Amino acid sequence: MNGSPISYSDKKYQVLGTRPIRHDGTDKVTGRAIYTNDVHFPDMLHGKILRSPHPHARIVSIDTAAAEQIDGVFAVMTGKDWPDLKDKIANLGEGAINLADLGANCMALDKVLYKGHPVAAVAARNVHVAEEALALIQVEYEVLPSVIDVQEAMRDDAPILHDDLRTDYLGQKGDKPTNIALHLEFETGDVEKAFASADVVIEREFKTATVHQGYIEPHNSVALWNEDGKLKIWTSTQGAFTCRQQVAELLQIPISSVTVTPCEIGGGFGGKISVYLEPIAAILSRKCGRSVKMVMQRDEVFEATGPTPASFMRVKVGATKDGKLVAGDAHLAYDAGAYPGGVIGPGCMCLFSCVELPNARVHGYDVCLNKPHTQAYRAPGATQAAFAFESVMNELADTLGICPLELRLLNAAKEGTRRVDGPVLPRVGLVECLEAAKNSDHWNTPLEGANRGRGIAAGFWFNIGLKSSVSATVNNDGTVNLLEGSTDIGGTRTSIAMQLAETLGIAAEDVHPKVVDTDSVGYTDVTGGSRTTFATGLAAYEVGLDLKKQLCQRAAVLWECDADAVQFHQGTFSHKGHSLTFRQLAEQLPETGEPVVGRASISKDVSTNGFGVHICDVEVDPETGKVRVLRYTAIQDAGKAIHPSYVEGQLQGGVAQGIGWALNEEYFYRNDHTVANASLLDYRVPTCYDLPMIDTIIVEVPNPDHPYGVRGVGETPIVAPPATLASAIYHACGVRMTELPMSPPKLWKAISLHEK
Repeated sequence: MNGSPISYSDKKYQVLGTRPIRHDGTDKVTGRAIYTNDVHFPDMLHGKILRSPHPHARIVSIDTAAAEQIDGVFAVMTGKDWPDLKDKIANLGEGAINLADLGANCMALDKVLYKGHPVAAVAARNVHVAEEALALIQVEYEVLPSVIDVQEAMRDDAPILHDDLRTDYLGQKGDKPTNIALHLEFETGDVEKAFASADVVIEREFKTATVHQGYIEPHNSVALWNEDGKLKIWTSTQGAFTCRQQVAELLQIPISSVTVTPCEIGGGFGGKISVYLEPIAAILSRKCGRSVKMVMQRDEVFEATGPTPASFMRVKVGATKDGKLVAGDAHLAYDAGAYPGGVIGPGCMCLFSCVELPNARVHGYDVCLNKPHTQAYRAPGATQAAFAFESVMNELADTLGICPLELRLLNAAKEGTRRVDGPVLPRVGLVECLEAAKNSDHWNTPLEGANRGRGIAAGFWFNIGLKSSVSATVNNDGTVNLLEGSTDIGGTRTSIAMQLAETLGIAAEDVHPKVVDTDSVGYTDVTGGSRTTFATGLAAYEVGLDLKKQLCQRAAVLWECDADAVQFHQGTFSHKGHSLTFRQLAEQLPETGEPVVGRASISKDVSTNGFGVHICDVEVDPETGKVRVLRYTAIQDAGKAIHPSYVEGQLQGGVAQGIGWALNEEYFYRNDHTVANASLLDYRVPTCYDLPMIDTIIVEVPNPDHPYGVRGVGETPIVAPPATLASAIYHACGVRMTELPMSPPKLWKAISLHEK
């Protein structure tokens, strides 16, 4: 049921809300779009990485002499080739990281902290020679005890990953070695007193497994370190500028010496912000004086890049007998992987964000263990938290005999609601999403049949603003060239171009957007946090205002009047009987002076607050525990859907990933703490055979921080699916699942125990 958005605005637009063909569509469907693996140079070498076979070991020695003697090997590197990296926190746009840890994660120094941790690299004539050389590198390890469970890693007697790590709690460092890097605490109101006044209290524990983003294109990079000291990188990244910053900091060279060209990207979802191959390819290139290409295999992607964390959560909620929430308390422990700096912060902040809760407390723990360092994955940290809290909400509704949708309407966050971490919400659209769900065909169609159930849950993600820059040039044929620094992952060339077109009163097709390298446009933060259509779109709006001002001045030259007297309306300039369309004026620009070039940079420290509500019908096979998703509807507030088809696609994509996370996806670990399913044959992502048509309902409650009301939409849709499915499964078979994934073996076991 994909239809027109439900709008709460009376503004009318010419371009926004239409569905033009995407600007990069032809290149994508004809195979002409340039991905990193398409980049070739005549003298290019190929790099490969030797990785640790152990999840935790001290490196006693590395002997690369035999590898260096192989014909066709041009360079070999180890951790000794890094500069002396100091502790320094770098903001990556969707999280921060200690650069010393980042360097050690790219190439181990004295310890390996997970299976797959890089220990050496080779550049050779081809990948086969490189692999032959890797086999000759001798590494002596002192194997150490390892830990991969977040609760076990928090114990005092757990194997310690970092001897110098101390828990940071409210700015104070602990006094003993630990794996708990950070203890967060948020609190508002009087939690204990509120629980004492509650008519009903529900407390449950939840666990989630490690899950990978599952982007199709593996990590890859090409580096060329010129003789003049300039470093050029072509790579698959969500942020060319943060890639440039990381590489420059890791190699201790001026940021102006590094140029990063963001190639087309085959998926990222938060997993392509941190660098892995780029600095290694650069060092190899510097050593051999030639360009070096590096491409990961799928097992390397699973074992050595950043999945989303496993977690342990305890959530307690108190309410009156009529369903009004009075108190909440939560304990969240997230797996950070090998190094501190996971996504526990946003998990804590999102946990209670769909409700008004005057008395709430959240404790969050960032825990190191012997797994790859975790990274963002579409609304990082929020899906785990929502699985726990929304499941408790559904159990509360069943306990009180209240419709779960009405319970959420009764307690819904709205303008003026204060989150547990402090911010007060501006105008948001959760209530409108719940009303749309209540009026939907899905909610009002009875579900019939044995072993079938319906579930509902809500989801929230902040979305972010940050910095974006664009520039634009008016061509004499009435078109506009738009240069931007935001990597296009989900169609943002078009959504940004449409905002410029709307501002100028021209067609979307008359704007020619291009994503350029870091030397060709001003600083732009990552494509992440659902920020690009909002923030870079805002920059496009601002550059449109700049161009309009300049064009009014040019029209004034032609009409010999004051520029302030020139009127502009829907792409037409006019003054006292004179009138020129945008195209007609563009044709006359050479007569009026220099070329018309505009630029804009914005820095918005705001959240655009994306709320969504999901409904799902499932059928459970009690003999096998298999769950079949019968029907799914995602409702979300987009603020203003610039291109409704792309918004629908984002909702459907997020739901598909959320269903995979809920029902099947997880890292399986052997007894020796190595990953047993590091391939797409064994890591069970959903296919078209697992999913129904995912219906979408777009709600438009304008965001007050954007002239067109835009909110980010890409991340919220992955937040609600696990809790939605858990609720549907409960109503299908009477079992409340508290652990992800709710895979057939786990559900079958739970059903069997329930029936005894």
